Amino acid sequence: MTGTPKKAPLMPVADALALITRDLDVLATEMVPVADAVGRVLAAPLAARRSQPGADMSAMDGYAFAYPDTLDIPLTLKVVGESAAGRAFDGAVGPGEATRIFTGGVVPPGADTVVIQENTTREGDSVTITVPLAKGRNVRKAGFDFAAGTALLPAGRRLNARDVMLAAAADHAILPLARRPRVGIIQTGDELVYPGQATGLLSEVVVSNVYGLAALAREAGAEVIDLGLVRDGMDETRAAISRARDLGIDVLVSSGGASVGEHDLMAPALKAEGIALAVHKIALRPGKPLMFGAGGNMRALGLPGNPVSAYVCAVLFLLPILSRLQGEDAPLMATRPARLGTAMPANDTRMDFVRARLRFEDGQAIAHPLTNQDSSMLSALASADCLLIRPAHAPEAKVGDPCEIIPLNA
Repeated sequence: MTGTPKKAPLMPVADALALITRDLDVLATEMVPVADAVGRVLAAPLAARRSQPGADMSAMDGYAFAYPDTLDIPLTLKVVGESAAGRAFDGAVGPGEATRIFTGGVVPPGADTVVIQENTTREGDSVTITVPLAKGRNVRKAGFDFAAGTALLPAGRRLNARDVMLAAAADHAILPLARRPRVGIIQTGDELVYPGQATGLLSEVVVSNVYGLAALAREAGAEVIDLGLVRDGMDETRAAISRARDLGIDVLVSSGGASVGEHDLMAPALKAEGIALAVHKIALRPGKPLMFGAGGNMRALGLPGNPVSAYVCAVLFLLPILSRLQGEDAPLMATRPARLGTAMPANDTRMDFVRARLRFEDGQAIAHPLTNQDSSMLSALASADCLLIRPAHAPEAKVGDPCEIIPLNA
């Protein structure tokens, strides 16, 4: 006796994420000028090549002197020279002597304290200290910021502007960085036209996914190659996949054709081109038909065609792929705690990523789900600033209940 075959269960999001990121080797290291390093990921730990500052430096404009055993105020000293930034005094300071010194000037040998000029009076070659101060005051000791050999930045760190400043100050002109992943993007569908090229046909859809996906990939450090629109045909789809491989693409991202309809050709085309699918159909909303596979040096991430589904799935799966390929030390799903601003019904078998707006009340992040959660609604996606996570089988939740969110980039 035969019956309708049972459908394979949908893969949980956590299992899919683990499979997708499991065998991702870090890309090769390349040496990059520090000026071009922001947003890139360090491939090796970075240590200081010099001390900062390299000598005892004055933190203020004033006078450097040798602090006596007992400081009797007023104390008059003989001014024997001057030290300014980049122009050090070439002598030494003895008892009863001082040098005029400016911020960033090297404290000369023999001196150990700087009195600010406002607390002195000057007459000719004599200066009188008029206010008591502690020994060592206003002196930045050599290595005050960091000493030569100090570990400054770890491997796997994505460099921000402050990191680049630190690396430059530590005398690094060239940095070892992970190569940028090469991401190729295609969008499939006979109905698609580029912005500005619509003719008014009711069946036309202006392509948008490729632009959002490319922007996400670039923000994650990738080099993006737009492989163009692919019409619904097996030959055309296979040709696009083959071209991506020829271009040395590390991650091929497709949008559309990921389901099981007659015009959904991405899965069979990938298989025909030697891409073994490890993931297909995930228990999430939006984005159930997502798929992932690998063949040779290329990985393929097949996203749904609906724009919101494509974007959400790229946040959940493409960004971790790019992060791991660059060796970034970051969580696969970077969530933050918040509280619900709206009551939520019990959830079904799929993990929900609800588009929401954040409000802050008494320092607490409050997530307010948007009214329209349709996976075609780009206007709603654009107004969201986070994804509110509702686990599969989550019970009803009240206003004020704790929740987890994924912040979206501005």
